[in-house]
Amino acid sequence: MIRPLLLVPAIFALLLTPLVAAGESPEISATETVIDRLNLTPAPYPISRHPRWQPSRIVVSLPPRLGKDMPGYALELQEAAGDTTLVLDTSGAFVPSAETLAGADAYIGFCTTGMLANADESLLWVHSYTVGMDRCSNADEALLGDRVFTNNKRLSGPTIAEHSIAMLLSISRGLPAYTAAQARREWRPELAAKLEFGELAGKTMLIAGLGGIGTEIARRAHGLGMRVIATRHSSREGPDFVSYVGLSDELEALAAKADVVVNSLPLTQETRGLFDRAFFALVKPGAIFITVGRGQSTVTADLVAALASGHLYGAGLDVTDPEPLPADSPLWLLPNVIITPHVAAAGGASLQRTALIATENLRRYVSGEALLNLVDMEEGY
Repeated sequence: MIRPLLLVPAIFALLLTPLVAAGESPEISATETVIDRLNLTPAPYPISRHPRWQPSRIVVSLPPRLGKDMPGYALELQEAAGDTTLVLDTSGAFVPSAETLAGADAYIGFCTTGMLANADESLLWVHSYTVGMDRCSNADEALLGDRVFTNNKRLSGPTIAEHSIAMLLSISRGLPAYTAAQARREWRPELAAKLEFGELAGKTMLIAGLGGIGTEIARRAHGLGMRVIATRHSSREGPDFVSYVGLSDELEALAAKADVVVNSLPLTQETRGLFDRAFFALVKPGAIFITVGRGQSTVTADLVAALASGHLYGAGLDVTDPEPLPADSPLWLLPNVIITPHVAAAGGASLQRTALIATENLRRYVSGEALLNLVDMEEGY
């Protein structure tokens, strides 16, 4: 049985309560609960089978926010590391120096090409605090080598899903216009005449990318009475609250059925620029576009054209291309657009789950067990 973490028990009990079903045994640890509820899967083999596995020096980046918000994180990491040397990098550097990484066989932090270049040949395992791996998945093959990569997939799913639904509800109910009127202290009841999207119940949501984030969005959309269809790269399997799961090449065919399109795709060669003029032309007129995947998967100029023409009812953008969004971008001035600065994963228990699973994977690495959230670097996720 996986041991319960000691990491600020009271805080974890509070923040993880929504993940625990009524009547569930209190003996189940927070770690087990997260693994089970978010369907985290272990690698098909224990890391001890890797010919280079020999835990000796582990470097962990400890960003200021994690150190401040999670005061017990460092102690939990040390306990998980056991007798293995643990180096906590508190410099705040996004890319640890070559001196810091010297001799490290494992690294927990941010996966970037710069980090891989600074590491020496002893580095075997990399665990990323982020879901997106595009900052290192495009590295030279020599830098990737036979190294093992894990990441934060599924852990931010509940938080990003709530952010996505919040944007959808706000756009469908015309709240941006009311917010603008409130800032001017104007009472504008006539704005209600412009609410043409209608209720969400009975409408169809198409989720591009039924992974951890997409699944959590689907769960909430279904709870609002929506019919959910989706695409995924790997298979046609999906939860019972998704009516239909198609493969990636079915995205365009499904677009015509969608009242809401949600982009929760990772950035790969196949998804770069996927949401372009041709795609938006296929989407049902009057649809809403929500994107919480990667900004470069959407052609910004084509999105602006679809919104300005009225073909799209509105859009909720947590990611853009480029980032930060330039001040002269026409997206800022469109009244049917909500923009948030790539912060959908903020708040909630996302940060706590990040620390929880990073620590659990460290324990598994030192013990030689199968790691959670293995990443296929050829696929990029």
